[in-house]
Amino acid sequence: MAAHEENKADDGVITLDRVEDVAAVPEKAAALIHNIRQPHSEVYAEALARYPNDEAIDREDERRLRRKLDLRILPLLGICYFFYYVDKTTLSYAAIFGIRDDLHLSSGAYSWLSSVFYFGWLVWAIPSNLLMQRSPPGWYLGFNILLWGVLLMCQAAARDFASLAALRILSGAFEAIADPAFMLITSMWYTRREQPWKIGLWYTAVGLGNSFGGVLGYGIGNIRGALWSWKYEFLIIGAVCAAWGLVILVFLPDSPVTCRYLTDREKRIVVERLRENQTGVENKTLKPYQILEALTDYKSYLLFMCSLLQAIVNGGTSNFGTLIVKGFHFSTLNTTLLQIPYGALIAVLILLCVYLNDRLPGNNRCWLMVCFLLPNVAGSFGLHYVPDSHRVGRLICYYLTGSINAVFVLLLSLQTGNTAGHTKKVTVSAILFLGYCVGNIAGPFFYKTDQAPTYTLGIWSMITSHLIEIATIVVMRFALQWENRRRDRLYGPVEDMDQREVMATAFGDLTDKENQNFRYVY
Repeated sequence: MAAHEENKADDGVITLDRVEDVAAVPEKAAALIHNIRQPHSEVYAEALARYPNDEAIDREDERRLRRKLDLRILPLLGICYFFYYVDKTTLSYAAIFGIRDDLHLSSGAYSWLSSVFYFGWLVWAIPSNLLMQRSPPGWYLGFNILLWGVLLMCQAAARDFASLAALRILSGAFEAIADPAFMLITSMWYTRREQPWKIGLWYTAVGLGNSFGGVLGYGIGNIRGALWSWKYEFLIIGAVCAAWGLVILVFLPDSPVTCRYLTDREKRIVVERLRENQTGVENKTLKPYQILEALTDYKSYLLFMCSLLQAIVNGGTSNFGTLIVKGFHFSTLNTTLLQIPYGALIAVLILLCVYLNDRLPGNNRCWLMVCFLLPNVAGSFGLHYVPDSHRVGRLICYYLTGSINAVFVLLLSLQTGNTAGHTKKVTVSAILFLGYCVGNIAGPFFYKTDQAPTYTLGIWSMITSHLIEIATIVVMRFALQWENRRRDRLYGPVEDMDQREVMATAFGDLTDKENQNFRYVY
């Protein structure tokens, strides 16, 4: 590319320096882009000028760029998510190393400790998401990770239920941004078609957290020092989380247009690739009408319901999973080691799910979610009906419950792919994770200590949640299909539209309801 095509203005914003470049952008698109009141809007205009359609991008250049992004973005998110998961299960491992006896926690108190974490999350979820919109996402995420690591270390100093509960509430507040930030960052860098794959890749850290978190938890729990063994769980894992927060602060870019390791040409290619999403890249202006639209959109509540039902199951298994397995008459060591194949299975199922989604024809995500929920239903019934004497059979049933994690990946991709308008995106994300909070608060209370080790009520809560979630997913699938057909009747199929019209709405920070060129994925 000629040198003059790579010039920059003194303020660091890429500009169009030739008259014919400006003319290359359709007038309506250029006018709309320049009316976007956000930094670096010139980058969007130039991207449309250089690459007026997908065919204008060299496929080999795009392939190299994708590989570069994958190597820079996904490892940071994946390792972060590993620590995020291990952090949330630290209490579970502390339980098998004596925290309940040392702090004189009743069964009800332990359940409350599992739940109060999500009270902090619940209160701070929406404010935290809105603060992230006004802040550099990479910096804001790293800052919160640093704080939750410090608070986890502080839990080692807890002397009773009250002090530990207070620290867990604060930890939940600072962790409220994690999933929404990961989803927002993924949607800022990848196309809607790529998002399930990319979310699946960093979400496999849940499986790695199950596998190596168990080994890590067992190794730390067996430290013999001046402190109770469970205290080392909080101190060591918290310190590592805090250190990784600093890594995120330094190395995670805030957006494609400000990323320091991309060339100007690569920035334009990233922006043009996102044109087909019709969801924009970022916008720092808080728009109250988009908050209202998110709160009155029925799709927000279908996502809320799915997340709620998933979290009821997760709230039980993440905090009582080790106790369920130990109830199969395995030793503490074997209980910990048996989490390794469980975590590996979770990772394999997530990758299998996103692989199948990528290979199947478009708009099969909801059906794939139903298919991957069926093993959970079978495993839940097995945990209830397989006799206690068949501990291997019961263990297999427990392993089957791992496929719910693959379903959650596709649920996240439905949220990122079906919500447009930056303020609306962060609001709907907060609504989805409010459901996640409520479910995680409720989940542990279905597991009664007097029902150990079978936890009859807890297992039935899993079965019921799975069946209702399947029905909700089917309703969502047909609702989104109906909406697409309605728009096709009113405005015509997107592929038949004048591409200048499509370009004009790509980066206008329009919501999915406002943008007649937007079509939902399901």
